[in-house]
Amino acid sequence: MNASDAPPPAGQGEDLPAVAPQLRALRRRAGLTLEAAARTAGLSPAHLSRLETGHRQPSLPMLLALARIYGTTVSELLGETVADRHAIVRAADMEPTRAGGWTYVQAGAAGRGMQALRVSVPYGSQGDIVRVHPGEEWLYVLKGRLRLRLGDTAHLLGPGDSAHFDSLTPHRLAAEDHDGVELLFVHTLLQSPTATLCLGPLTGELP
Repeated sequence: MNASDAPPPAGQGEDLPAVAPQLRALRRRAGLTLEAAARTAGLSPAHLSRLETGHRQPSLPMLLALARIYGTTVSELLGETVADRHAIVRAADMEPTRAGGWTYVQAGAAGRGMQALRVSVPYGSQGDIVRVHPGEEWLYVLKGRLRLRLGDTAHLLGPGDSAHFDSLTPHRLAAEDHDGVELLFVHTLLQSPTATLCLGPLTGELP
């Protein structure tokens, strides 16, 4: 069984709104069959079908993956709308969302070429997920320590440290300490539904 097909932990889906109708509608808007979208995301068609029918809830990394594939944002996948593309984003207007143990808050406006998030990653959550996709990512450690693997190289980042890298480099991140880590995270949004992305476990542990 694909690592991404594993059932979510108990209670994981309770923090997410009903995303199933949005997932199906956005996949069809992108002109992708269930099989093609699942293959691009590294999922089985059966698992993607369960997401689209509401029998499973996606983790945050999976939402990011699907957003890139469909050329949209996590906000749109979640059915959230922003009336205007204002330059200023007020903290009071942004509600936190929890998925797969991660907590994130939108830190940028919808409809832009980049997506900005403030992300809290708890210890032991999603540390085995490897991501590969076109684009660029930038992250900045606000609090705690981050374990970041880029290709075959492991890095330990502390508060004030940042990383800016090509997303085609296989990468994964995890909290180093039991108190977790808080990040500012910016990534480019893909406008092509044919972009490739892989999710899955990486053999071995970060040193």
